[in-house]
Amino acid sequence: MRVNPLPSPSDDRPEIVVVPHTHWDREWYLPFQRFRMGLVRMLDDVLSAMDEDPAYRFTMDGQLAAVEDYLEIRPARRGDVARFVAEGRFAVGPWLILSDEFLCSGETLIRNLEYGMRGSAALGGAMRVGYLPDQFGHCAQMPQILASAGLREACLWRGVPAHVDRDAFVWTGADGTAVTTRYLPGGYGNAVALLSGPPEGLPDRVAAFASSMDGWRSGGPLLAMYGADHSAPSREITRAGLRVATLGEFMDAAAGTHDGDLPRVTGELRSHARANILPGVISARVGLKQAMARAERVLTRYAEPLSALWLSDRTASARLLDLAWRRVIACSGHDSVTGCGADDTAQQVAARIAEAEQIGQAVVDLVGSSLAASAGKNSVVVVNPSPFERSGLVLADLPERSAVLVAADGRAAPVQRLEHAPTLLDETVMDDLARLLGRVHERELFGHEIVSWALERPGEGGGGVFTVTVSRHASGAYAYEDLRQAILHAGPGPWTVRTLAEPVVTVAAHVTVPPLGRAVLTARGPVFGGPRAGLPGAVLDGEQDAATLDNGLLRVQVAADGTLSLRSAEGVEVHGVGRVAHGGDVGDTYNYAPPPLDRVRDVPVHVSVEQVHAGPLVSVLDVVRTYEWPADGHSTSQVTTDVRTRVELRAGEPYARCEVSFDVGCRDHRIRWHAPLPAAADESFAEGQLAVVRRGLTAEGGGGEEPVPTFPAESFVAAGGLAVLLDHVSEYELVGARVPQVAEELALTLVRSVGLLSGNRNPHRDEPAGPQVATPAAQCPGPFSTRFAVLPYSGTWHEAELPRLAEEFRHELLAVPGSGPSAAASERRGLMITGDGVMMAALRERDGWLEIRLVAEHPVATEAVIHGGFTGARLADALGSPAAPLDVAEGSVRLPLRPFEIATVQVSWL
Repeated sequence: MRVNPLPSPSDDRPEIVVVPHTHWDREWYLPFQRFRMGLVRMLDDVLSAMDEDPAYRFTMDGQLAAVEDYLEIRPARRGDVARFVAEGRFAVGPWLILSDEFLCSGETLIRNLEYGMRGSAALGGAMRVGYLPDQFGHCAQMPQILASAGLREACLWRGVPAHVDRDAFVWTGADGTAVTTRYLPGGYGNAVALLSGPPEGLPDRVAAFASSMDGWRSGGPLLAMYGADHSAPSREITRAGLRVATLGEFMDAAAGTHDGDLPRVTGELRSHARANILPGVISARVGLKQAMARAERVLTRYAEPLSALWLSDRTASARLLDLAWRRVIACSGHDSVTGCGADDTAQQVAARIAEAEQIGQAVVDLVGSSLAASAGKNSVVVVNPSPFERSGLVLADLPERSAVLVAADGRAAPVQRLEHAPTLLDETVMDDLARLLGRVHERELFGHEIVSWALERPGEGGGGVFTVTVSRHASGAYAYEDLRQAILHAGPGPWTVRTLAEPVVTVAAHVTVPPLGRAVLTARGPVFGGPRAGLPGAVLDGEQDAATLDNGLLRVQVAADGTLSLRSAEGVEVHGVGRVAHGGDVGDTYNYAPPPLDRVRDVPVHVSVEQVHAGPLVSVLDVVRTYEWPADGHSTSQVTTDVRTRVELRAGEPYARCEVSFDVGCRDHRIRWHAPLPAAADESFAEGQLAVVRRGLTAEGGGGEEPVPTFPAESFVAAGGLAVLLDHVSEYELVGARVPQVAEELALTLVRSVGLLSGNRNPHRDEPAGPQVATPAAQCPGPFSTRFAVLPYSGTWHEAELPRLAEEFRHELLAVPGSGPSAAASERRGLMITGDGVMMAALRERDGWLEIRLVAEHPVATEAVIHGGFTGARLADALGSPAAPLDVAEGSVRLPLRPFEIATVQVSWL
């Protein structure tokens, strides 16, 4: 390739450094395996070019996963990849995957970086740049996460606010950690056209690129990102007379070359000013968000910590946990959990998330089996997943004859009868009784264990009644051979075979469990009962506007329209909570867009209230509202929809648990749950990714996208004295302003149904965000349910201890029925963590140490104290490498923390 001479760099014409790269979406408008074949072809070309040309450089998108995907198909090229990485010509990592930063937990982001850095090290070393080219905005803790892994520089595109007017800025995270950040004006493909024309036109194209960067340059060379989606940059770039580098080499060359003070940005990057951030992905295919939250929760708060604390042999659990984490991280991708891919892609993502949850649950089952074996069959082992003492409810199925639960200290636990299990499980007529043996698996029959059997012959003829009694809590001697002989010698039929379960009652028990410890409750009888919790139960007097729940901390009344009135013990009250509003949506998976004439329907045609449970520990009401909603945005036909809200109040909880369920039968619509605020508000506080973020009522516009002020929240959102505790990342908005800059309602998106991956004509977006592919499954048809909790509060979010309340709501106590021969287990305490706003993000075993991830979700400095009888302690970085020793005094560790500081502590235990 011959080109005209390029002008030499001068003060007027800065040097241009070209970074050949690709942006590789592992799955998007095609599913993963179909995209992978293109990846193989692309990297074959890249590696061939690097073989032939020592000057060729290539940056693999900041994510290692695509390289691993390639090496699964081309394992023979591993040596070549490692050689080019070691030579500094092929940049891999530092991430395993390019996650959507708002749709996974902060711990998942940290593990993503850990897996990416470790895997890149095995290939020769990770790129030392926090490259975030295509995420749809960036979370407030990202600077701290990068710095904790030794990455002090970032490079990104979307979300940068308008006041950043240069190609570099200082980005400060929620805790005050700052990283120097390279901004990509024009995106990660800003120089994609450099070689798109005839060779003789290259000087003009280089000049045009330099001109497009006028005003952006902060000093030093200009960064020309030469690459695009799913394609390899031309190997001719090294012959064009331009300086070619990896992104890491460019960042090293540009370090310290900035002229004057750089612009500064603090906190999350969610501005629309410079590029679209596609906020509708927060509410697209909400089932994926629910599944991701479940998988993350079972891994980080049950499987890993329980394995570390309760298993002596963790060989199997460690491998299982690794498999689960790889699936979770892969599914956190910015075209995966976001739901903005094809239906085939979403289906595969859902399957992988489900598998991750199942693997995590398998580890929990493994721990549960060990715990169960340590307690008798008439016992229940209750485990606390939180690092502070918890008092709460667990459910237990007990024989009615012994439905009193007694703690290790001899005191009976408060219990409430909920329901009886059926006693007649099956009745079948058999000509040959030997057929029954095909149903029996050793001792198991219909999911129960056999206790006894009896034959009853009514007369001289053949046949009769054969009754098998089973129990969920079987005890006593049993031999399968005895049962087999009794059946074989029973004689000819017909036989009526009845399977009877011993009378079993499901009870709710109120139990106190030590921090990260266990409590053991033993069933005794014969009198059903136990002390009451001393709190009023439900009141339902037959008038639906008087349906009331009250536990002394919160009073809930159901109004005639099915909404709720809440009054806290401090006197904070709010009325009309839970209005359900149905409106149109002519957008796509990336952006919500209302139709030109959006008729919002929020008035039910019928309301009913039904009492489910009433008692001293738990009271439940079902509120069913019937609506007539339009079938879609173009039809005059109506879809009758019953929206069921199950309202639950438990002893000792200051919030009302709500589960909203209905069948999604409409298309192209959005359904939101509304709650008035006790006081008008001009700001909200939302927890997510290890921070609590303050947001206003508007979003900064620009970038060819309508700045709709909808935002994500992970574990809670609070405004104006009302908080909603969340089960999964959810979209919310403050609405209903009667005066400027003041909101009176919180709106939570339940479901958003759309039929296109990306519409070429979206009223809220100037340009397509992807191909116009039909996505009928993104209409989310069929049964839907979601759960959250709502509470009025006084003071600030931290004075109301919302992080702790969200912790309790999201992480139920774990109850395991005992299976051992005797009640050998006793109460046991694990480690305890105290400190204002100090939350535990993760707990695991690492190289013989117990590793604890803490975060100070508190607006002022605080101190974390870890109690547990430790013999040694040290700080570590996010990758687990030791950083500094910590003093241990009387078995405890004290650690001062900045507001929103994340700390990784490793302790050794006796």
